[in-house]
Formats: sequence, structure tokens, C-alpha cells
Amino acid sequence: MENKKPLVYLWTGNGAGKTTSALGAALRALGHNHKVVMIQFMKGRKDIGEYKIKKKLGKNYEIVQFGRKGWVNLRKPAKEDKKMAEKALEYAEKAVRRKSNLLILDEVNLAAAIGLIPQKKILSIIEKADPKTAIYLIGRYAPKEFIDRADFANEIRVIKQRKRFPARKGIEY
Repeated sequence: MENKKPLVYLWTGNGAGKTTSALGAALRALGHNHKVVMIQFMKGRKDIGEYKIKKKLGKNYEIVQFGRKGWVNLRKPAKEDKKMAEKALEYAEKAVRRKSNLLILDEVNLAAAIGLIPQKKILSIIEKADPKTAIYLIGRYAPKEFIDRADFANEIRVIKQRKRFPARKGIEY
């Protein structure tokens, strides 16, 4: 039985590993010669592994960032953050028309939760996607509407964190 709508996978929660999970799905898709598009909301660091690997993975792996190097103030996002999030939305609309096999919207949950982007716009983009496209919605504080639309919703929570340690290249970024 073929899907009439794209399947939506949602990863949320305060634990680590949401983006890492999506990258695992991307690696699997690329192994089958599928097209993967990752759009990163609120991220602009080029020194992260998933960005640095793009040339090695080839034409089937596309990653685009719409964010600054610094952190977004979650209580009062800057106008620049809102403009970049709007550009990410525009890019996502174009990406769904190109019919990739996997579309990852990284940090989209958080961007919607803090009001950088309208939730309805993301839901509209999902509905326009080809039914063969799998869509990953990633980020903390997933809005209820996203969870309701998801076919698979997962919450990642911290069970234990021994101590704080600096993020390590190749593991945390």
C-alpha cells in the first residue's frame, strides 16, 4: 500500500542525539543512493561534522544553514534570526518540489516553538511534499500540532549526565 502523504518522523526533547538520529537516517538513505536535503534552522557554524562532510558525500547530500554562528536568544530572537528562519522556510518550500527521498528540517521544532516561523507554514510545506519523501522534524519543544501530524514522534530525554564537559569535535559536533 502506497502512502498518499509523506511520512513524518519527529524527534524532540531535551536530551542529546536528535540531529544525530537524523544524520543516521541520512547515511542510510545515501547508502541506497537516495537524495537527502538537510535544512538547518538557527545554525550557522561551518565547523560541524555534518556540514564539513558534504563534499565527500557527493551530490545526493545537500545541507544548507540558515543561522548565525552564535546562539539565538530564545526569549527574544533578533530580527536577523527571524529573517534567516524565513529564508529557511522559503528554501524548504523549494526543496519539497525537488522531490528528495529524505528532507530533514533541523531545529524546526524549536524555531516554531519560539515564534521564529509559523507552525502552519511548516504543516503546509509537509502537505505539499511528495508522498515518497520522508520528513524529519528535529528540535526541542516540538509544538503539539507537529506531534499530532507526525507518523512517528520520539522524545529524547536525559536519564543521566555524569558531569558537564566541553563539546568534542567529531562526537557532539
